[in-house]
Amino acid sequence: MINRLKVLRAERNWSQGDLAERLDVSRQSVNAIETGRYDPSLPLAFRIAELFELPIEAIFASPSKGDVA
Repeated sequence: MINRLKVLRAERNWSQGDLAERLDVSRQSVNAIETGRYDPSLPLAFRIAELFELPIEAIFASPSKGDVA
């Protein structure tokens, strides 16, 4: 899954640890999502979208759909 998580996090000057704390997950989980090694569960994807105040599809996209908005 393609995502903009790293960019969104950087825009807020948050470390992976900062984001992990806000989402109640490990820093390793944030790293794995950012690098595409792990696709978040739907509940986690919703928490991420709510945190960034964006629709899920503005953060995540299927590789077959190309870039995220």
